[in-house]
Amino acid sequence: SLILPLIRLHALFFFLFAGYFQDLLNKSEKALYETFPGMYGELYLQNIKLFKDLYSELRRYYRGSNINLEEALNEFWTHLLERLFKFMNPQYHLPDEYVDCIVKHSEQHKPFGEVPRDLKLKATRAFIAVRSFVQGLGVGNDVVRKVSQVPLSQYCSRAIMKLMYCAHCRGMSNVKPCNNYCRNVLKGCVANQADLDPEWKNLIDALLMVADRFDGPSNVDIVIGTIHTRIAEAISNMQENRESITTKIFQGCGNPKMNPKASNIEDKKKRGKYVSEDKPSQLSSEKLVSDAKGKLREIRDFWISFPTTLCNEKISSGSVNEERCWNGMTKGRYLPDVMGDGLASQINNPEVDVDVTKPDMTIRQQIMQLKIMTSRLRNAYNGNDVDFQDTSDDISGSGSGDGCADDVCGKRLSKTISTRLPEVHAMPKQSGQGVGGSSSSSSSSSNNSSILLPSSFLLILTLAVVARQYLWR
Repeated sequence: SLILPLIRLHALFFFLFAGYFQDLLNKSEKALYETFPGMYGELYLQNIKLFKDLYSELRRYYRGSNINLEEALNEFWTHLLERLFKFMNPQYHLPDEYVDCIVKHSEQHKPFGEVPRDLKLKATRAFIAVRSFVQGLGVGNDVVRKVSQVPLSQYCSRAIMKLMYCAHCRGMSNVKPCNNYCRNVLKGCVANQADLDPEWKNLIDALLMVADRFDGPSNVDIVIGTIHTRIAEAISNMQENRESITTKIFQGCGNPKMNPKASNIEDKKKRGKYVSEDKPSQLSSEKLVSDAKGKLREIRDFWISFPTTLCNEKISSGSVNEERCWNGMTKGRYLPDVMGDGLASQINNPEVDVDVTKPDMTIRQQIMQLKIMTSRLRNAYNGNDVDFQDTSDDISGSGSGDGCADDVCGKRLSKTISTRLPEVHAMPKQSGQGVGGSSSSSSSSSNNSSILLPSSFLLILTLAVVARQYLWR
């Protein structure tokens, strides 16, 4: 694939970020399981499932489930309040109606202090930013992968063959193609792909905006990695203010009846403030985000800079030898103007016959995916939750084609749109038959293979190396 380095780049950062934030959450959960038994004893043992359910919901949300994160956090604090109050007051009989009253007064009495409100605000912003960023990388990776499967047209294959090999047939093996000639060929070949540029830039810009949310008050390392410490802080707040909180609740909900069957569990309960022993991660999100932002900026103009980047001095003559380069006919200056970017600009491309009235549907679908994801990222930047559902498609192109005709090196192709053949990319199977399975004589298949294999594979390998150097320079 011509854009294999771009696919690998997106996939690399997608898995790096997905794994990093998952690891933050896992470490927080592990720290809770290791420290809470010694701190809270029976209180922890009676409520293990409550803590496990919280991390399970956070993990499901992060992975893309349609969960209301604020409601999940509110539900956790509600259940924790109910169980902690009962645990701290075992001598009283507390029916469901009384517990409902306690919950109703929780906003007024703030038994956990400001921890629930603060954590909900910061955690929702952090998780929304993280999830949308990882999803954005995933969508970008998916778009690049599907675009890479779009076949080159028959006319593009012929133009590339003429660009790369016809000078050799004329005895000018040391003459490189003219730079503008090369750019026109590439601009015609990737005309549809260049139309990705506006929405691709919008996606990159939105990813960069969301990445900025990873710092400051909603720093994801701190917020996600220390959820267990905030829970411990909340429990400690209620334990330390037990008497005043109980008095206020009794004033608002009435004095509950005594429980004659109550055991003296309170004496067995352990108390203690959590002292964080978290060590900084060897790979912080700050470094990860900084690297990702740098690479994202590098590939922002990828689709329109593609022809210029590939037609460098390794492939074309460059701007220095404009009078001594292969112009498609002979050694000399290339006179036609360089076309603009995108499908609409190729109507007068002198090197590649492009039907500007028939945009590639796969690429149009990917443009729509970019628009949808960009909208979600912008919502996430503003702190608004978004519903991530799989909107990807499984459409990819395929086809079969013929070899280089006798007139490829002798004259420019006709630009009559009405007689255009279906757009296909000549890539014969190892058996010698066309991709589409069309029948042909063995000699014809052999000839096509001998002509097409060098031009297709050599060009792709050469351009892929150049693209890799461009992306990872």
